Amino acid sequence: MGIDRKEVEHIAKLARLELTEKEKELFTEQLAQIVVYFEKLQELDVDGIEPTCHVERMTNRMRKDELEPSIPPEEALSNAPESEANQFRVPLVVKDIGSVS
Repeated sequence: MGIDRKEVEHIAKLARLELTEKEKELFTEQLAQIVVYFEKLQELDVDGIEPTCHVERMTNRMRKDELEPSIPPEEALSNAPESEANQFRVPLVVKDIGSVS
């Protein structure tokens, strides 16, 4: 199974990417090489090999969830340029994003 230009254009459309003709050519080649590599991996005999998500065994070092004193709000907000009602006041970033479809 290979990747052709039409599939690259479809993927770009799904990702809402506008690609130049040169990018379409480049990505078609690169994705085709990735598919070839995956096909090569399919040839490996992995019977009896347990699936893993990490090469080494990992354990979480968890601490007890204990209530501890927190920083007072006045101290936390002492360097804030603006605050209001014990909260950081920040400028509006997104005004109107319109409809998402």
